[in-house]
Amino acid sequence: MAEKTAKDKKTSEAKADNGQLQIVEDVFPTQLTILPLSHRPIFPGMTVPLTFSGEDKSKTLQKVMDEENGYLGMVLASNFDEEDYTLSDFHEMGTVFKIIRIVSTSKDAVQVLGNGISRFHRKKVLLIKPTLRWEVKYPAADKKKPGTDLKAYMMAISSEIKSLLQLNPLFQEQVNMVVSQLNYDAPGLTMDVISNLLSSEGEVLQDLLETLDLEERAEKLLLLIKQELEIAKIQTKINKQIDEKVNKQQKEFFLREQLKAIKKELGIEKDENESEVEKLEERLSGLDLTEEVRKAVNQELDKLRTLSPQAPDFNVTRTYLDIIADLPWSQYSNDNSDIRTARKILDDDHYGLDEVKDRILEFLSSVIKRGSIAGSIICLVGPPGVGKTSIGRSIAHALDRKFFRFSVGGMRDEAEIKGHRRTYIGAMPGKFIQALKRVGTANPVIMLDEIDKIGSTYRGDPASALLEVLDPEQNSSFMDHYLDLPFDLSKVLFLTTANQLDTIPRPLLDRMEIIRLSGYIMEEKVQIARQYLIPKQLEEHGFKKDEITFSDEAIGAIADNYAREAGVRNLEKQIRKIIRKVALKQAEKKDIDFNIGPEDIEEFLGKAFFNPEKLYNKSVPGVSLGLAYTSMGGTTLYVEANGIKSKSSGFKQTGQLGDVMRESAEIAYSQVRAFVSKDADLTSYFDHHLIHLHVPAGATPKDGPSAGITMALALYSLATNKPVKEGIAMTGELTLTGKVLPIGGVKEKTIAARRVNIMELILPIDNQKDFEELPEYIRAGITVHYVDYFRDVLKVAYPTEIL
Repeated sequence: MAEKTAKDKKTSEAKADNGQLQIVEDVFPTQLTILPLSHRPIFPGMTVPLTFSGEDKSKTLQKVMDEENGYLGMVLASNFDEEDYTLSDFHEMGTVFKIIRIVSTSKDAVQVLGNGISRFHRKKVLLIKPTLRWEVKYPAADKKKPGTDLKAYMMAISSEIKSLLQLNPLFQEQVNMVVSQLNYDAPGLTMDVISNLLSSEGEVLQDLLETLDLEERAEKLLLLIKQELEIAKIQTKINKQIDEKVNKQQKEFFLREQLKAIKKELGIEKDENESEVEKLEERLSGLDLTEEVRKAVNQELDKLRTLSPQAPDFNVTRTYLDIIADLPWSQYSNDNSDIRTARKILDDDHYGLDEVKDRILEFLSSVIKRGSIAGSIICLVGPPGVGKTSIGRSIAHALDRKFFRFSVGGMRDEAEIKGHRRTYIGAMPGKFIQALKRVGTANPVIMLDEIDKIGSTYRGDPASALLEVLDPEQNSSFMDHYLDLPFDLSKVLFLTTANQLDTIPRPLLDRMEIIRLSGYIMEEKVQIARQYLIPKQLEEHGFKKDEITFSDEAIGAIADNYAREAGVRNLEKQIRKIIRKVALKQAEKKDIDFNIGPEDIEEFLGKAFFNPEKLYNKSVPGVSLGLAYTSMGGTTLYVEANGIKSKSSGFKQTGQLGDVMRESAEIAYSQVRAFVSKDADLTSYFDHHLIHLHVPAGATPKDGPSAGITMALALYSLATNKPVKEGIAMTGELTLTGKVLPIGGVKEKTIAARRVNIMELILPIDNQKDFEELPEYIRAGITVHYVDYFRDVLKVAYPTEIL
């Protein structure tokens, strides 16, 4: 590619064949391809190797070599962008670099050898992509003969460089060459060569590069050399001290070895084996061990004395005794007996959950009163993200006990609970013994997370192994396979967490006290976000409390459209995402405070994740709205029914219904047909139509009996061609005789109804006490109709009709 050349020739300084510095003239291009330097600039007058990585830079270098006579602009980047170097912040002045050769060192890395030739100054940017190109101008060379001051500076520089080389011989050959040939006629080149060898900061060297006045540059260079000289003196002093210390240590080592050999020869010093045994004896003697454990420990110590340190059993026995010595035998922490402090801790750590807190405080009160926790295992059950694990930490904090948590979800090996026998290589104690060893007390709070997801294989059944650990009648003498000694776990407070109880083995469930944590309603999520989640995320991202503010409406919009789950984990993720985006905006536009309103949410988080749960704007025949309870909390559930004309009757169901729900659908179909049997038109409708019952969201499996009245009402609405009353949802199990049976999850289902602004519910009459026990803020504004039979459901759904 043809390059423009400067009309005025640029004068550069170079070394002639006779060894003296003299003036020659070169012509340099006015347009240069630019590559960044990330650490320090290059000065003219020196041949230097450089390494570049990245396929784009390799191609650029080859193009410069082939098409631009090897002339390249090298500029220090004050803010280097590793992903895209063209976006880096470049200094205004750089160095023309003449490439001599390019050598590929790997697939996307090359090493370049070239000469720094001349300074240049950026005139304007011509191109950014695909390569960065500048139009440049070259500073005019100072052709004046060096004055007295400059000569004095050069003599001082020469003197300081010689002093520096005595302390630091780095680059001695190059500097000696320049200093020995110094004739003061080319001071610029001499200073540039010396500058290339300095180890100063990149910005300091860049300032030196941009200093065109020779006397001013000489003054700055002399100061930098003096700094280098001071550093070299300190480095020499440190190296001397280290050498003296190493020599002293080596001398002491040899003397100690000689002394050890003399003592051993005289019988003064004991061998390594006896020393190990004595240390273990000293540690074990201070433990409060039972007679049975003490006897076993003494046997192991006697065995250790007879073993050679090189014997395989030596390390096994020593490790076994080490673990016994590390365990907290009869070491207990003092419990906090102030129930008011415990309540304050729970209130500070968690918003709402008044019923859960009361249950926990009742439990803690009884523990404090009787001074033991025998027979008490708490199981916290609720959807993900409602705070089960954090409540466990708060309980430990309230009791002033150590806390240890591990997950048993997916655990399939019994040895993880009870340990491996010592006959196996790499044997270890079980999780509980390891937990006690780590916390250092025999009465911590141990949380078993995800106990509803524990498994079993040919390796054993961990759930059955847990029975011994959690059974208060057995855990006072828990026998770990590795220890093979009884350890008292009766003072440990065990907590477990689960999303649902169905998959927990019944014998294990019988030993637990169940505390349910339902999901949070919108108002609770807003307060939790305001009091806990937002301050936490602001602190983690380095913001002050008042730099980013969220309105209640904005938090509500996030919870409703992006984090509709029962818990608040996803809500915290969305808040974290917004704060990260705000941090980016603030970095680009300095000193901006952000007030997040509901209108800003879509800009930060994109389109809403959740569609409205209400599928229909108005009631239509054959559709009813039910309430369901899942492991993720409560949810609304539409049931649709349609009739297809046929010669005979029929009934089919779709929507991934489980066996129990299919049976409920069959019962609902039979009950409705029996109910309308006295009406000839309705009976004829069922006789001549195939009835299709569908529960939307077909990709989601559904099961349970509580949709019985919902399905029956949808079938009745279809047959009568009358829509169900607007804004009403229901739940209840239906029998063949039309009896409505009670269901579970009343709180979760009520929260789900509030979430979609359904304020009128139909519940079984036997669930009246469950609803009335709910907190007032959940019940507020909701009208509930309690029903005993299907006829009562119809009276609510069709209030103007006489049935």
